[in-house]
Amino acid sequence: MRKANDVALVVPAAGRGTRLGGRRKQLRELGGAPVLTRTLNAFAGLVGTTVVAGPPDEPDVLTRAIDRAEASARVVAGGASRQASVAAALRAVPEDIEMVVVHDAVRPFVQPERIEAVVAAAREHGGASLALPVADTLRRADDGETFGETVARDGLYRMQTPQGFRRAWLDEAHEQAEGRPATDDVELVQRQGRSVRVVGGDVRNFKITTPDDWAFARQLWPV
Repeated sequence: MRKANDVALVVPAAGRGTRLGGRRKQLRELGGAPVLTRTLNAFAGLVGTTVVAGPPDEPDVLTRAIDRAEASARVVAGGASRQASVAAALRAVPEDIEMVVVHDAVRPFVQPERIEAVVAAAREHGGASLALPVADTLRRADDGETFGETVARDGLYRMQTPQGFRRAWLDEAHEQAEGRPATDDVELVQRQGRSVRVVGGDVRNFKITTPDDWAFARQLWPV
C-alpha cells in the first residue's frame, strides 16, 4: 500500500497507565525505544498525517518519543479520558483529510497488512475496526467468588484498534457525544445509526495494560 495522504492517524496517548504502575506505559522502553515510538513506526509510510494527544498537564512529555519515530507527528493536549483525547486530536487534523484511523498508543505490535485492511474497509463501508471472535468460555461470577450462568459467545468479539472512519462520520460522532462516555469510537459512530465493518484482528495486536501484558511484550520484543 502506498502512503495514503488523505488518511490521518489519531493516537490518544494521555493516559497514566495506573493498572501497570510506574512510568507511563507509552514511554517505557521496548527493545531500545519507547512503546509510543514503536507504535508510530508501525504506521510509517501508510498515513499522511499523525496527531498524538498527550497528557493535558504536560503535552510535550511525548516529544522525545515522537522525535525518535520514523515519521513526524503533531502533539496536542489530550483530555481526562480517551474519548476527550481523540476529540482533541481530531480538531487538529487538517481539513482536507478524508479518512481517520484511531489507534491505541500501547498496541505496538499491529501489523501493516491489518492497518491496510482497516483503511480499505473504511473507504468502502465508511467505518471499520479490527476485532477478534471470543474463543474462551464466558461465565458470570457476580460476587467474584462463585460461577453463575454461562454466557453464549456466538457473535461476540474482542475489539482492537486501529478503528477507521470517514472523517465526517467521526467528527459528527464526537460532536454529538453530549458528554456520554463510550468505550471506543465504534460505539460513538454506532450511536449515529451507522454500521461499522468487522475486520479480522491479530492476537499479537494486544494492548499493553497489565504487568502480565508488559512481561509478554518484553518476551516478544526483548529490551
